[in-house]
Amino acid sequence: MIHVCPLALLHQTVETVGARHVVTLMRKTDIIVRPETIVETNHLVLSMDDISEPVDGYVLPGEEHVARLVDFVGSWDRKTPLVVHCYAGISRSTAAAFVSACALNPQRDEAAIATAIRQASPTASPNRRIVSLADTFLGRKGRMIHAIEAIGPAQAAYEGVPFRLDLR
Repeated sequence: MIHVCPLALLHQTVETVGARHVVTLMRKTDIIVRPETIVETNHLVLSMDDISEPVDGYVLPGEEHVARLVDFVGSWDRKTPLVVHCYAGISRSTAAAFVSACALNPQRDEAAIATAIRQASPTASPNRRIVSLADTFLGRKGRMIHAIEAIGPAQAAYEGVPFRLDLR
């Protein structure tokens, strides 16, 4: 299973769920302290800003970020949970959880995964750029984008509440 949380609850979430793998999606990675139970090889850091269009001085999520994410989750043994986080636990991390669930379950319906995310988190607002890039990378033919659009807008929040996304 995949757990999503904000940076402020990273250590608590890792400890509570017994995770041994973490994905970080933030540009300012110098403020991240990896939990002691996570070895460096089990921590993927994707340095990017939470934007969907190019903005001067910001790091736009790119194809290489999606490829590294899919590769990392593909090598995850799933014996213990995976924790995915960004700064707020609302956009980049929820997109990465969605992408991961789609990558790990090629036959699972994208709309079912997106609906599960919305049911687990009313504040989830998956970054559309990450989802769009993954849709192309995974050959989902627009179904991932459509699924995220179908769940509608998120409830506004400064920080998301941790939630779990089952892989089945």
